[in-house]
Formats: sequence, C-alpha cells, structure tokens
Amino acid sequence: MSLVKRFAKDTAIYGIAAVLPKLINVLLVRLHTGILNPKAYSDNTQFYIYATYFNVLLTLGMETAFFRFFTKYKDNPKVAQTAFTTILLNSFCFLTLFLLFADQLSAFLEIDKSYFQILVSILILDTLVVIPYAYLRVTHRPIRFAFYRLFNITVYAILNVIFLWWIPKLTAAGRLSAKAAALYNEHPKVIYIFIANLIASFLTFVLFLPVLRRFKLGIDKSLLKKMLAYGIPIMIAGLAYATNENLDKLLIGRLLDKETMGVYAAVYKIGVLMSLYVTAFRLGAEPYFFSQHKADNAKEQYAHILLWFTILGAVFMVAVMAFLDIIVHLLIGQTVYLKALNIVPVILTAYLLFGIYNNLSVWYKLTDRTRYAMFLSITGAIITIVFNIVMIPKIGYMASAWATLAAYGTMSILSYLLGRKYYKVPYESFKIIFYVLSSALTGFVIFRYFYDNYPVKIGLLLLYIAMVGILERKKIRQL
Repeated sequence: MSLVKRFAKDTAIYGIAAVLPKLINVLLVRLHTGILNPKAYSDNTQFYIYATYFNVLLTLGMETAFFRFFTKYKDNPKVAQTAFTTILLNSFCFLTLFLLFADQLSAFLEIDKSYFQILVSILILDTLVVIPYAYLRVTHRPIRFAFYRLFNITVYAILNVIFLWWIPKLTAAGRLSAKAAALYNEHPKVIYIFIANLIASFLTFVLFLPVLRRFKLGIDKSLLKKMLAYGIPIMIAGLAYATNENLDKLLIGRLLDKETMGVYAAVYKIGVLMSLYVTAFRLGAEPYFFSQHKADNAKEQYAHILLWFTILGAVFMVAVMAFLDIIVHLLIGQTVYLKALNIVPVILTAYLLFGIYNNLSVWYKLTDRTRYAMFLSITGAIITIVFNIVMIPKIGYMASAWATLAAYGTMSILSYLLGRKYYKVPYESFKIIFYVLSSALTGFVIFRYFYDNYPVKIGLLLLYIAMVGILERKKIRQL
C-alpha cells in the first residue's frame, strides 16, 4: 500500500474514531437541552471546561512528545516506558493534591464538591490511557484504536439515554419503585451525565489493561529531559488552546449570567461540527507528518495536504450552512437556546482557520521548535481574554464568537510567517485564502438572506462545489 493510500486509510479510520464520539456528543445536546434548563446546562459546560484544563496539566504534552521521540529513536521501548511512567507519577501527585484540598479547590472553582470528586476520578482514568492510545496510533493500529474510542462513547451515550430518558419515563409511568424514584430525584439530573462519563471511563480503562501490561515502569532521565523540553511548551500551548476554546463561556457566565452561558454553549456545539472534520484530519495527519519528514518530496506533500484540507473544509462549511435549519431542529431541544444561532457562521470559520493552523504547525514540530507553539497559543489566548473582557459587556455573547475567530486567524497568520523562516513549505497561499473567504461569505449569505429558502440554498451549495471542481480539475484528475 502506498504511503498516500495508507494516509487516506488511516485518516478515514481515525476519522470515524474521532468524529463519531464527538458527533454523538453533539447529538446528545438534544437530550441534554431537552432535559436541562440553560442554567443546568451551564453546570454541564463548566464541568467539562475544567476537565479540559486539568487534562492538559496531567498529560504534560507527553502525547506529542511520544510521537516525536518514538519515531526519532526507531521504536525504542524506553520512549513508551518513560512517557507512561511520567504521566502515571504526575497523575498520582495530582490525585493526592485533589484529595487533600478537595474542599478548597471545589470552592475556588465554584463547582459542587460531588461534581468535583467525579471530575477527578474521570481525569485520572482518562489520563492513564493517553499513552496507550498514542501507542496504537504510532504503531499503525487504527482499527483497535477506533474500537476503544467507540466503546467508550457507546457506553457513555447509552447511559445518558438510560439516566435522562428511560428512568424518568419509568418513573412517570409508575413502573419504578417509590424508593428508587426518590433516590433518583434526590440529585440534579446533570450529575447523571457525569456519572455516565465516569462509568464509561472506568470500563475503557479496564478494557485497556492488556495493553497497559506491556508498559514497563521506569524513566530514562536523559530521555525524560528531552521529552519534557519538547512536551512542556506543548502543554502550555494546550492550556492556551483550552483558554481559546473555553474561557469565553466562563466569562459569559461571570460577566452576563449562567443562563446566557448555557444558551451560548449549547449553540456553540453546532459550530463545533467543523471541529469534527479538523480532529479527524489531525489524527490521521500527525503520525504521517512525522513519518514522512525525511522524504524528498515531503514539503510538497504537506502543501498538497493543506490545500485539500482547506477545500474540503470550505465545502463542508457551506454545506452545514445550507442545512443549518435541519441541524438545529435535530440538535436543539428547547427554543430558548436558538437566540444565539447567529454565532454559528463565525464559529465554523474560526474552526476552519484552526484546522489550517494545525496543518501549518508541522514546521515547529519537525524542527523541534515547540516553544513557538506555546508563543502562538499564548498570543491567541491573550486575544481571547482581552477581546472577551472588553467586548462582552458591550455586545454580549457575540463578542466571544468574534474573539475565537480573531484568535485562530491571528495564530494561523503568525504560524505561516514563522514557518517560511524555519521550514518553508510551498503552500498555495492565495488559493487557501480564497477558499476560506469565499466559503465564509457564501455561508453568511445563506444564513442572513436564505435561511428558509431551499432552492436558493441548494443552488448556492452546488455552485460552490462546481466552482471547486472547475478550479481544481487538474488536481482532481491526478487524484
């Protein structure tokens, strides 16, 4: 199998493994918004925002460092051993800290202590399988990787349906004992989302035990220093990315109110549809970028991949906007959430730019200049923080959507300019810019003027696809 075919095959499988869990999470929005009011939904949002931040701290950037050094040292077992042991020790330290200061931390984060305890348990279980997951990817076992991911989300989704739909239905029909019904109704319904996650994480961890037994404990100190030097900037970049992704919601809750935070977070999930595409591509592309960096035509391949990523992303964005009314009907349970629908075109464009940034990041990963990832992400985080704090009081939640677009746009431009200096790839820049702008404009026109006009919407989508076909006919023939 050729390298390009293997890349396409792996990306397709990783795409299923990455997109299906996120897609199921998006589909669960209908269940969650149908059961939870905006304030309760904001509690759910806040829980997973903190999970994102702590997950980055616990992994120490070791996942990306593992990819780099596993390839660099030709499958040296010490790489996996050092990475796994480091994460294990870091998890133990954090667990100790969480247990000792649970009251203070939960109060500081303004999260219920019972929620916090569940959060900590999920974090530890998920962190311990990070390197095993990465090991499956780097050793080209996408099917097994996909099985574990799909098992996890399937358990989570089934338990959500049981806890939030089936048990209330039994209770309403009087088919649940009074004691069981009283016990169920004693707790807010949002906690059952967290319990479902905890059970899914635990069962996935158990499923991983045969893989975990392969990892011997031990640390190569010399190797650890190199991996931390590579990974810590990635971790800091991850924290900055978490800020770009999540701080807007926390700030809306603080500067406006919890209800508005819940409304914004629910509709934001629709915009995140673009992130499904970006994530699928990244999971397949990252190992490929590392494995091909010594090839004679590596830079040409990277340029080719970014162009097609942008083209497909642009078409996907126009398609989402063309069928947005159907998507909204499927995903949002209560009409109170629909008032924030105008953020969707902005968020879709922002995520397309973020995907471009991910592809551009090949230059600092291959040249071991990961500190630039930290600087670029911090730049984006600063834009996110300042823009939100200044503009939310003036224009409300819409400021958060524009802040996300401004942050990812700036990061993409800066990464491109720095990449030309340290690892120049012959990207077709003008075409990439054209596809981003044309898709954003087409999507906006559809949303603003033809939201309910299907003949025009479908016509514009088909025209856009035809335009791509005409402009890229030579490349399509080559493919």
